[in-house]
Amino acid sequence: MNKILSKLGTAVGASLIAMSFASSVSAQEFVAKIGHLESDQQSRHVHIAKVAELVAERTDGAVTFEIYPQGQLGQQREMTEGVQLGTLEATVAPAAFLGGFNPSVSVLDIPFLLPEDDELAQEIRGGEFGDALCDTFSTRGVHCVTLWPNGKKHFTSRNPLTSQEDFSGQRFRVMDSNILIEQFSALGASAVAIPFGELYTALQTGVVDGQENPLDTIQRMRYYEVQDHLVISGHGAMEDVVLFNPAWWESLPAEYQEIITEAFQEVIPELIEHKAAAVGAALEEIREAGMDIREMSPEEQDAFREAMYPAGRDAFIAQAGDEGASLIEVYEREYSRVTE
Repeated sequence: MNKILSKLGTAVGASLIAMSFASSVSAQEFVAKIGHLESDQQSRHVHIAKVAELVAERTDGAVTFEIYPQGQLGQQREMTEGVQLGTLEATVAPAAFLGGFNPSVSVLDIPFLLPEDDELAQEIRGGEFGDALCDTFSTRGVHCVTLWPNGKKHFTSRNPLTSQEDFSGQRFRVMDSNILIEQFSALGASAVAIPFGELYTALQTGVVDGQENPLDTIQRMRYYEVQDHLVISGHGAMEDVVLFNPAWWESLPAEYQEIITEAFQEVIPELIEHKAAAVGAALEEIREAGMDIREMSPEEQDAFREAMYPAGRDAFIAQAGDEGASLIEVYEREYSRVTE
């Protein structure tokens, strides 16, 4: 009888210890400071806040996000380094700002990388290619949760852009990227790397003829005042990368990691809709300003992709090496699968 009671006591004790441990884990609070560059009215912030709500709800308040918009915690390089060092738990960063940190992410600079159709684009972004790209961040001391869409780039110029031939001989401003320089070379145009803050003056004074940016940037920066022609091409994917500090991420129970990952992915359709609304309002203002606007047909986009994609791909592989070449293999296999 004593042996039975002893065994029962041991079992009850073990159960109480397990319950106590589970209770301490569930009661533990995980707080993540998340920094980014956009204002609190823009799509990125609105949907990080949405993710924060979902995560807090699904973890019963055990995981909370503190969101710092508009560069409150520094410029993107400082925030990325903060995530790497552990002084900041997370950042949602424009991929275009991460090429110096991780050359493989510059794959997203390649023109016409993602299909025009949002669902097909998400298949690539959220599938094997997106996973492979995220994996390249693990050797750079950060954990990539997912990619987020944040619009597309389009062409503007002071000169007509009625056909592919019209690009020949024109000068376009680009970010400092060999991939972007080569994409214009493939069209017979030249590209000049000019800081963003100097672009309006460069367009106004004719240092360059044109530029590429999302419609809401064109509207916000009032480039329509110094540009006459706009081609809605959708040639450049503007993607964000969701990055967490690995030590903080690994401190989470696996259940919470899954909840956070799923929440960031779940809001993507809403994020796309919110961005589309902002872009639509921007386009209306640009149209009212009197710009000549035309939209590329699917056939024209295919022709531009045929000209521009190989040049961008080769420039990317040249800078990203074997890792970049492997990533391109995954991408091209996935692109063929979803578009066939």
